[in-house]
Amino acid sequence: MITILTAILVFGVIIAIHEFGHFAMAKLCGIKVNQFAIGMGPVILKKQKGETEYSLRLFPIGGFCAMEGEDNQSSDTRSFHNKPVWQRMLVVVAGAFMNLVLGFILILCTTLLYGDIITMEVAEFTENSQTGQSCSTSETCGLQIGDKILSMDGMRILTDTDLSYKLQNTESDTMDLVVMRNGEKVKLPDVKFYNTETGNRLDFKVQAVELTIWNITEYSFLNVISTSRLIWISLRDLITGKFGFHDLSGPVGIIETIGEAASSGDNFKQNLTSVLSFTSFITINIGICNLLPIPALDGARFLFLLIEAIRRKPVSPEREGMVHFIGMALMFLLMIVVTVQDISKLVQ
Repeated sequence: MITILTAILVFGVIIAIHEFGHFAMAKLCGIKVNQFAIGMGPVILKKQKGETEYSLRLFPIGGFCAMEGEDNQSSDTRSFHNKPVWQRMLVVVAGAFMNLVLGFILILCTTLLYGDIITMEVAEFTENSQTGQSCSTSETCGLQIGDKILSMDGMRILTDTDLSYKLQNTESDTMDLVVMRNGEKVKLPDVKFYNTETGNRLDFKVQAVELTIWNITEYSFLNVISTSRLIWISLRDLITGKFGFHDLSGPVGIIETIGEAASSGDNFKQNLTSVLSFTSFITINIGICNLLPIPALDGARFLFLLIEAIRRKPVSPEREGMVHFIGMALMFLLMIVVTVQDISKLVQ
């Protein structure tokens, strides 16, 4: 029950923030908003305030911001289609932007709960628990205490998120590093990360520093960039076949993962940190994926507006509507198939 309630809260906040982005930008651009709803299906609560009806609906799986003239023609001067194309572009991307802002805030909160900032500076190498001798292979390859890791195999290392990804997903035994040492960039070719005692790849520890308003802001911002980049990499790997269809998860799989995050720690603080961390990943994921030029998503709507801006003539509403309808139908079909797959995994 706690898992379900946590998942509802997580999805509700992410959806509310996304739709609020559209709503707030529409208001700033002077567009008339007829309805603002959180959730889908039957109305639980609703209130009319000014020209907008606000409602909370039964199923926390969506939401909408219904603007005047968004899906049909309207003579109202404040309708969506009667506004300049650049304002409509801002409204369309505002939802995804707010998802990224939410991700930044959640990462900042998670870092505050941790109590320090993890840097990319090597603090110490692992030692054998019996002899006290170094069991770090990377030390023998030239890595030194005090080195700040800048890149690995050409990938810029911004945060510990990038470092973990490279160590876990690089198939090659060695990597080419660039580090900052005594104020100068130093290249370290063919560095092997291997703990000879445990057999793990992580054979060193990084430096942690106390929080300041500046480093926590920088760290949270860089972590949003790191997470966004890893999402793009995952999408690329899915397209190229590195990941298969069986690796996808739908609402059921995500709810299961939220449940695991909510019970993974030894106390409430650790559980809360895990949930906030996973929620930040979900909201950034939604923000990035929403910008993809896939029919029915904000990215496709932005693409149609871009075409209108270039040719100075809108695409036929009937054609655009048909494209979005087909895209929506395919997305629902994909969601059904992935949900069945998730349930099958749970049963197995």
